[in-house]
Amino acid sequence: MISDSKKVNIIGSGIVGLCCALHLQREGWDVTMIDKVGPGESCSYGHAGVLSETSALPNAMPGVISKVPKWLLDPEGPLYIRMRYLPHLLPWLFRFVKAGTEIESENTVRSLLELNAGTVEKYQNLINSSQVKSLIRSSDYLNIYQSESSYKHASAGWELLQRHGAQLRMLTGGELHELEPMLAPSYIRAVMIENQGYATNPYRLVQVLSEQFSLGGGVFLRREVREARVLADGNVRLNLDLGYVESRNLVVAAGAWSHQITAQLGVRIPLETERGYHVMLAHPEVQPRHVIMESEHKFVATPMEMGIRFAGTAELAGLTASPNYERADILLRLGKRMFPGLSGTEKTEWMGHRPSLPDSRPVIGKCPDIPNVLFAFGHGHRGLIGAPMTGEIIADLMAKRQPKIDITPFRPERF
Repeated sequence: MISDSKKVNIIGSGIVGLCCALHLQREGWDVTMIDKVGPGESCSYGHAGVLSETSALPNAMPGVISKVPKWLLDPEGPLYIRMRYLPHLLPWLFRFVKAGTEIESENTVRSLLELNAGTVEKYQNLINSSQVKSLIRSSDYLNIYQSESSYKHASAGWELLQRHGAQLRMLTGGELHELEPMLAPSYIRAVMIENQGYATNPYRLVQVLSEQFSLGGGVFLRREVREARVLADGNVRLNLDLGYVESRNLVVAAGAWSHQITAQLGVRIPLETERGYHVMLAHPEVQPRHVIMESEHKFVATPMEMGIRFAGTAELAGLTASPNYERADILLRLGKRMFPGLSGTEKTEWMGHRPSLPDSRPVIGKCPDIPNVLFAFGHGHRGLIGAPMTGEIIADLMAKRQPKIDITPFRPERF
C-alpha cells in the first residue's frame, strides 16, 4: 500500500498535467488528477500540433509593440483585443512591454530551447510503441513570407535562434515551391527548420496518455476545484463542487485557470488567457507536405488525420467572454489564399484558452513558502512542446532531485 506521503493531487488534465502525472506515476506516486472537464478537452484539444524544439521566440520580441496598432486595425490581423476587457488587461500589457528587451528575449530563448529539447523523442518514450507512428510524425517546419520586407523584419528573431544553436535553412521562392507545389505563388521566401515533428491528432494524443495513466492505477475526478487550502498539518485540501480531497502534495497545472488556484495559496501570478482559434477542414483536396507557419498572419497549417487544421490568432478577451468565431472564419479565408486549390465545406471551429504570461515563459517550480505545492502552467501556445520536460522537472522536484535543466527562468518569484 502506498503511504500518504507518496500521494499527489494534480489540478488540470491537459497535456501538461498528464505529462506530470505519467512521470510521477512511473516513480511510484499515487496520482489523482482533478478537472472540471475530461482529459484534453480544454486548450490541448485544439492545438496546432506543432512539436518544434525551436519554438522559443518570446511574444514580446523587441519591435513587436510597434506592430500592434497595425495588427489591431487589420480585420485579418493576428491580434484582437476586446475593448471592454482592456482596463482589466492593462497591468498585464505593462508587464508585456517591460519584457520586450533584448536581454529578456535572450533569457527567454535560452530557457525555452532547454525546455523544448527532445520533445519528439520524449513523446515517443511516453506513448506505447504501437501507437507512436500514427500519433507523432517527423516533419520539417516551414515559415513562409509573401514579401521581402516581412522576411527581413523577422531576421532578428532567426539570428537570435541561430546564436543559440538552431539549425535553419533560408529558402528562395523556387526552393519553397518545390517543397510545397500547391502553395500560392505569392509566397517568395521561407525559413525551414529541419527535423521537427507534429502530433497528427492532439486530442487523441491526450486520450492515449490518459488511458495509460488509468491503466497505471491513476485516478481521474471530474470535479471543479472551488478552493485550495493548506491545513495546519501541512496537507493540502481541495474543496470541490462535490466533496473534497486531501493529500500532502499538490501540482497546479490548470492552464489558464491556474492563477485562480495560486491566489488562494497567497501567490499572485499575472496569467492571462491568450484565446486561440482553429478551423478544421475534413477531406481537403489539398494537403500540405509540411507543417507551415504563415509568418505574416501568425497561423499554422497542419496536415492531420482528420484533414487540414488552420490554427492561430491571439484574442485577449478574458475567460468568460463568448467565442468570436469570425476569428476562425478568418483563418479559413487565409488558408484558402495560402492554398488556392483548397476546397471542402465540411468544417469544424474551435476556441480555446492558452495560458499566457507576459515574458512568454511558463511558471514551473515550488510554490513560495509551501514546498509541497508545485506549479506547472503558463506555457502559452507551447504547452504541447514543453509538456514532456515539464513532467520530468515536476517528478524531479517532488523527489527532491535537481532538475536536468536550470529552472530559474521559470520560478514563480520572478513576478
